[in-house]
Amino acid sequence: MTITQLEYLVAIADYGHFGKAADACSVTQPSLSMQIQKLEEELEVQLLDRKKQPTQPTEIGALIVQQARHVLQSCEKLKGIVDERKNELAGEVRLGVIPTVAPYLVPLFLKQFLNTYSDIRLKITEQNTESIIEQLKNGQLDIGLMATPFQDDMLKEYPLFYEELLVYVSPEHSLYYKKYAVPEELDPNELWLLEEGHCLRSQIEHLCQLTRQAADLHQIEYKAGSLETLKKMVNTSGGMTILPELATQDFTEDQLELIRYFQTPAPVREVGLVTSRNYLKEKIVAALSEEIQKVVPAKMLRQEERAVVSL
Repeated sequence: MTITQLEYLVAIADYGHFGKAADACSVTQPSLSMQIQKLEEELEVQLLDRKKQPTQPTEIGALIVQQARHVLQSCEKLKGIVDERKNELAGEVRLGVIPTVAPYLVPLFLKQFLNTYSDIRLKITEQNTESIIEQLKNGQLDIGLMATPFQDDMLKEYPLFYEELLVYVSPEHSLYYKKYAVPEELDPNELWLLEEGHCLRSQIEHLCQLTRQAADLHQIEYKAGSLETLKKMVNTSGGMTILPELATQDFTEDQLELIRYFQTPAPVREVGLVTSRNYLKEKIVAALSEEIQKVVPAKMLRQEERAVVSL
């Protein structure tokens, strides 16, 4: 049994396809298949159900995959110890970013980060909060860039900045004629929200739950998957939505006229980096934190007179 065989097995479990797993591992499919066959022969069990599409682990195979993940995490931990001792900022870093942060923040810091740390290979995927947390815990991701804080002893958090939440309102709505918004004015039946699974939706619900009480959130039939969709729904169908501040940085003057701020204390979401407790490459986390904090507006680095909205 080899580490390589375990890597191949986990890749097949993740991708559900021999060809895709081979591409991810940078090997030919015959080579990958041969190593899996050798592993099955050594263990004297069938690890994969090749008849199913996508390919799935057998019952005992799922247990082996789970243990293989722990073994691979331990191997990464060994490498991390060496890298920390050598003070090297190098190697592959798997970064998961939530969709309400990725398009507005990643382009701001990515180029400079890669230029500064040329030995780091960033592998970035957009995923929702629940998926990132799960993959941090099972070792499929190294770092998450997401809304915080959490109450999870298995994770370690590094707060970065505090992003104000703003109301984007149609000119046809009564709120358009007011200077500031207060939670009591946000009728849930006129509020466009992201679909379930997005942390921003949960934060908006927490922000308004004390004043909504019996709000009928289920009456909103259209649940969008992106902030861009929400903005367009307001533009074309009226109502309002709530946007994080970075999503408005490239707004035109006409779009900025549709923004209404909340009264003080302004509601904000905390955005930070998250790792598992076992992740050792703290210098990489520190480097990533530094580059991100360089590109966000200075006022976002302070929490004063702001109320962090719960997840």
